[in-house]
Amino acid sequence: TAEMRERKRDVGSDSELKVEKDGASDGESKVDPGVPEVPAPADDTPEVLNKALSGLSSRWKNWWVRGILTLAMISFFFLIIYLGPMVLMMIVLCVQIKCFQEIITIGYSVYHSYHLPWFRTLSWYFLLCVNYFFYGETVTDSFFALVQREEPLRILSKYHRIISFALYLTGFCMFVLSLVKKHYRLQFYMFGWTHVTLLIVKMTLKSNYLSPKKTWEGFIGGLFSTIVFGIMLSYVMAGCRYFVCPVEFNTNSNSFQVECEPSELFQLQDYALPSVLESVTGWTTVRLYPFQIHSIALSSFASIMGPFGGFFASGFKRAFKIKDFANTIPGHGGIMDRFDCQYLMATFVNVYIASFIRGPNPSKVIQQLLALRVDQQLHIFNSLKAHLTEKGLLPALQEATA
Repeated sequence: TAEMRERKRDVGSDSELKVEKDGASDGESKVDPGVPEVPAPADDTPEVLNKALSGLSSRWKNWWVRGILTLAMISFFFLIIYLGPMVLMMIVLCVQIKCFQEIITIGYSVYHSYHLPWFRTLSWYFLLCVNYFFYGETVTDSFFALVQREEPLRILSKYHRIISFALYLTGFCMFVLSLVKKHYRLQFYMFGWTHVTLLIVKMTLKSNYLSPKKTWEGFIGGLFSTIVFGIMLSYVMAGCRYFVCPVEFNTNSNSFQVECEPSELFQLQDYALPSVLESVTGWTTVRLYPFQIHSIALSSFASIMGPFGGFFASGFKRAFKIKDFANTIPGHGGIMDRFDCQYLMATFVNVYIASFIRGPNPSKVIQQLLALRVDQQLHIFNSLKAHLTEKGLLPALQEATA
């Protein structure tokens, strides 16, 4: 009968629970099969805003708080741009660290009751290792003249990768030594958690069923407005050397400077319009910066693929039943809530520039040649001379210099 079948099912369920509680042969503790929950963060809205908006409903109060802090963040962004590239790089580092802290804190909040040894210590240590590797590569590439001039920096640059590997290997050994028999599975969970977080924060970083407030109309409107705004803004910024010149170290003045002769990418050129556009506008050519064409690809990716970073973050938060990653910015959530799409976009920009825009830098090539031994420099000189002679360019160059 149905009653007997139900009774057998209950007995079977009790037996399964008993087996799970009695444990596996390796003595591992059983993880709670339910969806883990993270304690909701407290409201950190400034007291000044709370008093000023005390007469409003919670909905309108939230809108005002979000609006005021949005204007504050926009102002802070322009202040960072004004202060220069070095400040911008430091802010990027701070954002990465804060996003890492917010994600790691979620893992610690879920599993802190298990008292996993060294979890937070090793997490921050691995972040230090990753930052040392990536920023070391960037400093060596961007400030080659400064690195070669200082003996300690030259040694660190030469052995940078083996030092980075040794640092990571030390952390790996520390993790192995911290393993506890009853927490093996959880410790490997959190080891993977830390490394995936590093991947999101350092390299990458709502479909409708995840974020029901988003619509196709908003998606298409955002795509169009982003492309148009990107073309207009890139036109303004391409004409300013402050935005197109890289930061370089001047050995004569012993200081960092942002001065250069803009490349062809940032020089106005005439482009012929297709016949369809020519019939509509009456123009045969249009004068644009080449970078404006690249801005169309960047803007399109930002509108089409960028939101998937937000979809990923929404699914992550729903998995742990949290609304925001943190309460760093009242009304907005944590830093990760504001940058979930930007990490994916930043990775694409880096890949796109390396693939389609960035070319060999003559000044860096010369600096690297000067760092070689004399016999190596002579070999390169003779090879280059033979190549130019074979191409028929060397006589022309000699006549021009004469």
